[in-house]
Amino acid sequence: MSLIARAARRRGRCGGVKTFSRGGIRLPEFKEITADKAIEVLPPPKQVFIPLSQHTGAPCKPLVKRGDPVRAGQMIGQSDAFISAPVHASVSGKVNRIAFHTHPLGPRCETVVIDNDGRDAWDDSIDLNARPGVPDPAKGKEYLEAVKAAGIVGLGGAGFPCHVKLSPLPEKKIDVFLVNGAECEPYLTADYRVMLEWPREVLSGLRATMVILGVKQAIIAIEDNKPKAIEAMRRAVENEDPAAAALGEVGVVTCKTKYPQGGEKQLISAVLGRTVPSGGLPMDVGVVVQNVGTCAAISDAVWRRKPLVERVVTVAGVGVPEPKNLLVRVGTPFQVLLDACGYSPAPGSKLIMGGPMMGKAQRDADAPVVKGTSGLVVLTPEEVAHRAERACVRCGRCVDACPMGLMPSQLGTLSAHDALDGVKRLGIMDCMECGSCEYVCPSHRNLVQWIRLGKMKLSKKGS
Repeated sequence: MSLIARAARRRGRCGGVKTFSRGGIRLPEFKEITADKAIEVLPPPKQVFIPLSQHTGAPCKPLVKRGDPVRAGQMIGQSDAFISAPVHASVSGKVNRIAFHTHPLGPRCETVVIDNDGRDAWDDSIDLNARPGVPDPAKGKEYLEAVKAAGIVGLGGAGFPCHVKLSPLPEKKIDVFLVNGAECEPYLTADYRVMLEWPREVLSGLRATMVILGVKQAIIAIEDNKPKAIEAMRRAVENEDPAAAALGEVGVVTCKTKYPQGGEKQLISAVLGRTVPSGGLPMDVGVVVQNVGTCAAISDAVWRRKPLVERVVTVAGVGVPEPKNLLVRVGTPFQVLLDACGYSPAPGSKLIMGGPMMGKAQRDADAPVVKGTSGLVVLTPEEVAHRAERACVRCGRCVDACPMGLMPSQLGTLSAHDALDGVKRLGIMDCMECGSCEYVCPSHRNLVQWIRLGKMKLSKKGS
């Protein structure tokens, strides 16, 4: 029996799941706000702000200077480091300046500011009219170089350079490519719309990735609260070109709807029954995981030579008058997206890049869209009302909820008291900072913040 058949039996059909990985919680979804909103193309702004660091690893060095003309898709930043990803101009125009600017993930970052000339002239190397084809099994290295040159990173939010993930160590025997269509965070529907509207591109990128990895089996895993996406991807597989289908088996399986099902380790456990060891990576159990949006971007890179200069972003929230799924150029200020949705900042509200569980709260809307911007969620003052933190009552709810099988209450307490040997012994570095523990805590303890602080201290001590 193939891995895909075993995964389908393990997961059951939509709604028939009987087993799932440990931990996790059920959250209010709020996906109905934008689930039926088709992707709209947001016109490029008059000025874009493109950070030279939009990925895990070394930041890029600018390849342009003030006053230089640029074309959309032109590489404007690069690094010689292995773990890095080049950045490209998302519009045509002229470099206004290179300066430190607000970054949505933290400290201000060196940023290339480009004045849009309105012509949307693309680099000559890019063929926007090219259609996805059947990958050549002999061109794995060529496809990998295309992915690297396009600056593709994981679009689920982590921002890890794709070409690095697709270059596992020789001793790691990868036998399955797992495509993540879970999108378990509340509010976000960008991946859902990509599966509904661009299933062919997702499947094309999946096939190219199978060739790169040299695997013959791939699984698209989707939560069972997305029956339309499940059906769209199944139809795409069923109607695939026979020459592409001959490259290997592709299956679509359903997963239990729960948070954080979209975590790599959780998805691998749920779909394949494999456990990634503590401190390990998916490749340690023969798996590579990519997001569905990342697969679509890989298709663009392989067939059109188009770099990652735009992505789908969900803009949602109870207080957003016109929530939308927008196709946005990288470097577009958040305020431009909010304006397109008719939102004006309200006193006491909170703007989050990403989902409400693992997203990053923003000080203002000046930060630009980066490659990892999956959504902008606006929470009302009532939703962000501060609750006083109380002492732990030792109820154990955080332990039950932790998808990594950790003891969050103990980790938080030990971190607060700088007991670094203790937090290391309890596996603090395995924490994925999903926030499940904090969500269920009746004492409203800021567990994620304490754990994050403990990890920072431990890393500093180790260095």
